[in-house]
Formats: sequence, structure tokens, C-alpha cells
Amino acid sequence: MKQAISILGLLACAHVSAFADTSANPVSNQPAPAAAAVKPEATTADGAQLFTLKNGMQLIVKPDKRAPTAVHMVWVRVGAMDEVDGTTGVAHALEHMMFKGTAKIAPGQFSKRVAALGGQENAFTTRDYTGYYQQIPSNRLKDVMELESDRFANNQWPDEEFKKEIEVIKEERRMRTEDQPRSALFEQLNATTYTASPYRRPVVGWMSDLDSMTPQDVREFHKAWYVPQNAAVVVAGDVDVDKVLALAEQTYGQIPQGVVPARKPRTEPVQKGIRRIDFKAPADQAFVAMSFRSPSLRRVDQLTDEDRDALSLLMLSAVLSGYDGARLDRALTQGADRVADSAGSSASIIGRGPGNFILTGVPAPGKTTKQVEDALRAQITRVAKEGVSESELARVKAQWTASTVYERDSLFGQANDLGGNWAEGFPLDADDQILKLLRNVTPDHVKSVAQRYFGDDQLNVGTLLPQPVAPGAKHPAAQQGAGGDRMH
Repeated sequence: MKQAISILGLLACAHVSAFADTSANPVSNQPAPAAAAVKPEATTADGAQLFTLKNGMQLIVKPDKRAPTAVHMVWVRVGAMDEVDGTTGVAHALEHMMFKGTAKIAPGQFSKRVAALGGQENAFTTRDYTGYYQQIPSNRLKDVMELESDRFANNQWPDEEFKKEIEVIKEERRMRTEDQPRSALFEQLNATTYTASPYRRPVVGWMSDLDSMTPQDVREFHKAWYVPQNAAVVVAGDVDVDKVLALAEQTYGQIPQGVVPARKPRTEPVQKGIRRIDFKAPADQAFVAMSFRSPSLRRVDQLTDEDRDALSLLMLSAVLSGYDGARLDRALTQGADRVADSAGSSASIIGRGPGNFILTGVPAPGKTTKQVEDALRAQITRVAKEGVSESELARVKAQWTASTVYERDSLFGQANDLGGNWAEGFPLDADDQILKLLRNVTPDHVKSVAQRYFGDDQLNVGTLLPQPVAPGAKHPAAQQGAGGDRMH
């Protein structure tokens, strides 16, 4: 359940280097001079501190002395939603090309150097932001800060490297979307749900845009958005705050300032009726996904009515499918008259774009997608009429509390939450504040949003119509999740 409220949850990615290059020549690791006393702009109760470097880049440091390791991350507040039509997928393509060299580092050497330092590294792209990270022995922090600051400022590679990598990205799109019927359905459903919002476009990009993308498209995107004022460095682990600040000024602080492009609002027009799509693809089972337009959480203090509604919708989703044997599981998948093999819900309430609430189901043998759709909506109607119990809310609140505490055992989890909160414009301790706000959600709040956000005018329905799988062809994987909002 933590993934429902956490800013992001990282998955494994293809960029991780598994081989150490003993011939690599790591940059020097002399200790940094102590920084002059600088007061942090913000400090959390558990010791995370926020600073702004002289060039406008921000630095977040969270000491944790339990082991001699550190996580180093760079977050850039740019993602797929900042692209323009015709170059969709360029944010993700740039993430790939950031591993292809600088004037100092040859293509492919970045990962080898990190591995030679005893570390591992990766990157990810979402709708809202792009991130890069290394997990290393804490005494090698200076090395990775020099490496990462160099590629942030000086990403450079020959056209031939792009021509090879764009084919890798196309194959990634085929494997993760085009060959996965439910992922492909969700891609089409997003494009139907959103009209003006750039959330309508896939993070990986449309194939036609990948076909026509040029090296210069990627270079221009880097030049426009990878500027100090649009980025933050996060360091968590066995570190000294003043020394990390000095290292950051030595490395990232020397990057010249730029100008962050203006971001114009792209507000969704009011929807005025159900939208439906039928999606045909080779598959073993039918599938239905229902997307309801809903509010996003914009702040965690001085809440607006929409902020409160977003939190209540998150709680509603947890009651419906947040644990084994939750409402949808009991009502749709159990008993002699069950209508579904599986059913679920999710509430996307955090992001720079609009939110949505999704219900999904796989028909049981002999049942139709219409029966599943009706059964899913019936459960929302039941909550709208009868509400939910205090015990149901208490259960999911306890689960969220436990998972939050558990996640903080991980250095990576700590750094990830801090960076994600920064990228979405929240305070550093937003997870704690959101958890407190969720504890205040009442049955009446949940009942109220169930009454107001699930009408026909907010509904978009996508139905997977299974087509025969060609003889000898590999059966497509059955993916339940919406996917499509994170690429590696």
C-alpha cells in the first residue's frame, strides 16, 4: 500500500551495470574542504536538510550512519509531460543517452566506472521527472559526484550512438507495451481519458515519433531542461552534511546557470459523457479498465476541498482492494456466482498533471466484461449509499504506517522519497504529512467522494477484446497494472 502514497517506487532497470572494470581510472578521491557554515533552508525531524547551491541547484542531505554506504541521486524536474507533440519519448531517450558519454567519458564508460568504485547505478523517467542514482561505498561519494555532475552539464555523444540506442528504445516499447495487451489497452485508455493534458501521451513515446526522432531533438531537450535551477541532488547515508555541501559546490555548483523554460497550464476541459474504446489484441482473457477523472493532491498544508477529496479517494481505493480479501476481492472473485477472476482499484493522486481513479477486472469463465463493469460500479454505489466502517479505515491506516516505517530501513527508500517529494513540489517530509492527513480521513469523507466522482460524465472505459493467438506464438503476459507512467 505504500506505493499508493509514496511519491514513487523504483523498479529494476536495464542500465544497471553488473561488471566491474578494473582497468577504469576513477577520478581522485581526495577529501573535500569543509564548507563554511551555511544554514539549511529546511530540516526534517529525522535530519534531512535542504540547501540551495550558488547556481540555484538544490541539495538534500540525509545522514544515516548505520552502514558505510551512501545513495547519491540527481533529480530533474522534467518528464514526458514537458514534451511536445512530434517528439514524444524524448525525455526517456535522453535518459538513455546520458549513459553515452561526455568530453571526458567515452560511451559506455560511465557504468563501468561506477562498478569499479564498488557501486551500482540506474535511472528512470516518468511523466513528471527524471532521476539518476548510484549506490556506493560512502568514501567514494566524491567520485560519483564528479562523474554525475560532468554528464549533467556536458552530455556528449556521436550521432551513431543515438542511432543504435533509439533501436533499443523501440524494442523496449514493443516488449513493454505493444506485446502486452493490457499495457497497450491502458495506453489507449490514457489517450482517451485526457484531452489537453500531456498525460495522454506515453512516457516511452509513440512509435512514429521514435521513428522520426533525431539526435538534435535529444540534445535540444537536454540543453533546455538540464539546468541547475531545475534539478536537485540527494545524498543519504554515512556522510557528513558540511562535507557533502562542500563537494556539491565543488562539482554541481560550478555548472553555469540556465533558464528554465516556461511551463504553460494545460487544463483538462470538462468531460460531458462516457467515453468507450474497444481494443482488439491477441490475448487469453478479456479485461476491462474504467478510468474516472479525479483531483490531484496539490499541497499538504492549508488543504483545499480538492486536496481533501484526493486523500479520501486514495482511502477509498485502499478499502476496495488494498489488502487480500478487501471489498472487490470478496464481492467479485469469491463464491459460486463470482463474476471475476481478479478485480482491483488504484487512485493516482500525486503528479503535476490531473489525477484519476481506476477500476479493473478480468471476467470469470462464462462472464462478460459488461457484468464485471456493472459489478465494479455496484461496489462504488454501495459505498456511496452505505459508507465504509471505521474498522476498514483503521486497517489500511495501520498498513500504511507500518509500510512507511519499513521503507525507511532502506537508504534508497529514504533518498527516493526525499527526491520524489522535491520533484513534485512538496516539502521534504511530505510522506509523514500525508500519513497524518490520511489518519484524519473519516467514513463520511469516503462516502462523500464515492457519491461525487463516479458519474457517467467522469467515466472512460477500455475493454480488451481477446483475439486468437497465432499458432506457435508466445502467449502474451497478463499484466494487471496500468503501467505506462515510468520507463527505464
